[in-house]
Amino acid sequence: MRFGLFGTGPWAHLAHAPALAAHPEVEFTGVWGRDPGKAAELAQAHGTRAYADADQLIADVDAVAIALPPDVQAPIALHAAQAGRHLVLDKPVAVRAEEAEAVAAAVAERDLASVVFFTRRFTPELSAFLTEAAQTGGWTEARVDHLGSIFQPGNAFGASPWRRERGGLWDVGPHALALVLPVLGRVTEVAGMAGTSDLTHLLLKHEGGATSRLTLSVDAPAAAAREEAVFAGEAGVRTVPRARWSPDEALGRAIDQLLTAAGGGASPECDVRFGADVTAVLAAAEKAISSGTTVALP
Repeated sequence: MRFGLFGTGPWAHLAHAPALAAHPEVEFTGVWGRDPGKAAELAQAHGTRAYADADQLIADVDAVAIALPPDVQAPIALHAAQAGRHLVLDKPVAVRAEEAEAVAAAVAERDLASVVFFTRRFTPELSAFLTEAAQTGGWTEARVDHLGSIFQPGNAFGASPWRRERGGLWDVGPHALALVLPVLGRVTEVAGMAGTSDLTHLLLKHEGGATSRLTLSVDAPAAAAREEAVFAGEAGVRTVPRARWSPDEALGRAIDQLLTAAGGGASPECDVRFGADVTAVLAAAEKAISSGTTVALP
């Protein structure tokens, strides 16, 4: 399958470009970026072509992989889907629920394959744990602490304007939701409170009655940074295992799932429909925090 890569930032270098270049069933057709010089550099490093025109790259491929901020990603993803291209997207799909819904609708209308790269969801350790937890059932609560400290010297992600603007809610919030939704089910109500810096606390009610508590930040004090997730219920208390950090390998598995779906097989669990649901929860959380009220989801 012919793939075009959109984006030239750290994530394109760490995950997307290496995964596309290494995958045996991918023809890495080209790279487009907002900075032509960076696009040329990345394309040369992986033996492909830099495109000056995004529309031309979409026209020349069967699928697009996007490593761009969500407000830039969403319109490109919509255009690519409307052109009949399969989608490999980053999280969050968009920062506006209606934009994410538009992409999901375009994918559904054209029977396209899609996958959203919730990184650790594509690791064997986490995939096996969530499958077992969902089958076990009887969970009454979950807690996810996902706090990073990215605005430190030498951290490439700290230079990201959208992460500084949107904070942990939109950056690591999708990862937290990607853990609890498959096990506890759809979110029906959201309450939230903002703390110091970008610290965000969410309380979610799920369709089966279970609740989850999320603590999120990308600007925590370095000594307070942590990542832990726990489920509790009739089966006891289970801690989610830490997965090995290898983003290019994880993206290779996401591409495997996209190719399977494009060939008529099962759709990835983390498809664009799932990604749109995550965006809807985050948008509701933002509203709950600003209004000081609980927000219900349809």
